[in-house]
Amino acid sequence: MAIDTATLETRLAEAETALHELMVGQSVTVVAYDGHRTEYGPGDETRLRRYIQSLKRQLGQLPSGRMSRPVIF
Repeated sequence: MAIDTATLETRLAEAETALHELMVGQSVTVVAYDGHRTEYGPGDETRLRRYIQSLKRQLGQLPSGRMSRPVIF
């Protein structure tokens, strides 16, 4: 089942708002859609960022496939 662009954009906006709230110190943020409710706490920042990247990829805002990582020496 394909998700329409408007739904993906709404989810992306909600996820970005949740990340912002998390970054400014709100202890728990909630993203809800299609009867699903997900809570993100301070320890979930990485998971929330991955979710945002996934949504952006589905919207064509990021290249598909594996993201490159910086080389650290």
